Amino acid sequence: MNKLKKIMSVALSLVLVLGLSACSSKKSAKDSTKDSTKASTKDLKGTTLKAIATSEYKEVFEKFTKETGIKVETLSMSSGEAISRIKAEGGKPMADLWFGGGIDAFIQAKEDGLLEKYVSPEFKDIPDKYKDKEGYWISKGITIVGFIVNKDVLKEKNLKMPKTWQDLTKPEYKGEILMSNPAISGTNYGVLCGLLENMGEEKGWEYFKKLNENITAYSKRGKDPQVKTVAGEAAIGITYINKSITDLKDQHNVEIVYPEDGLPWIPEGVAIFKNASNVDAAKAFLDWIFKKDNMEFLAKHEGRDGVTCSKPSVKGYDLKVPKDKFFEENFAEYGKNRKDILAKWANLTGNK
Repeated sequence: MNKLKKIMSVALSLVLVLGLSACSSKKSAKDSTKDSTKASTKDLKGTTLKAIATSEYKEVFEKFTKETGIKVETLSMSSGEAISRIKAEGGKPMADLWFGGGIDAFIQAKEDGLLEKYVSPEFKDIPDKYKDKEGYWISKGITIVGFIVNKDVLKEKNLKMPKTWQDLTKPEYKGEILMSNPAISGTNYGVLCGLLENMGEEKGWEYFKKLNENITAYSKRGKDPQVKTVAGEAAIGITYINKSITDLKDQHNVEIVYPEDGLPWIPEGVAIFKNASNVDAAKAFLDWIFKKDNMEFLAKHEGRDGVTCSKPSVKGYDLKVPKDKFFEENFAEYGKNRKDILAKWANLTGNK
């Protein structure tokens, strides 16, 4: 009997030891995974991430630096300029990360072999329409386009409030409409393509021929139409819409119009440049920015609402965007046919 008890005691001790060992192994494996992620970021601490991005993202990059120790330097340039410069320099990028800009340019850059493939674990719940199926680019959100209207100018010139894209071709608006050059502005290239696709090629180009008669000049910055319209230099500005634009209603006598005949929209891209000097830091940034809390920080910083953010769970401001007015759009075609579309537009308007 004593012998049996002794055997059972030894067996029980062995089970406990093995159980504790297994738990310890699982914990070690879990901790190891966790630590390896930290180690990856830790190894990059003190290095510099170079990003093509506008100065408006200063606070976003500062938050990234504070949390990871990776410094960020930004370079502001248009999408078209970035692509041209990389090609001119033999495929050697001047930056590691490309943050923002119309997706057509990212599609073209992928075709030209200028982007690095990367699929972050954070991309899994981003809808397919907002990311490249092969992992060369992803969208942080979409830009929608409508009108900003100066009501003082309308009153002074006895003009009615425009409600549709077709309204903008009326003779009474001649010289009263501002639009950015779609060869420079990804947002307005989205407008060009969105209207062409939804009106049809023939009617679409006829529309832009008429619209061109009412536009005296095309600006080089996407922000110019709203700035100059607010200043009273024109009655109507074709502009992106976010909280900063809708807030202008409280500061100036302007109206924000979502055109009744449809809303053009275009995803804003994010990508890593091929042959970048700090690819690992760019990957770390994508892992970081697409986490829910950082996407919400970004959405509030950009003045987005839940509708215009690419991550479905993210909430922002209520811009009261009419979702049912969104155009059906084929972005792959926009990127593939970019050169031909812009060449035809330049020929029609006399702008390049």
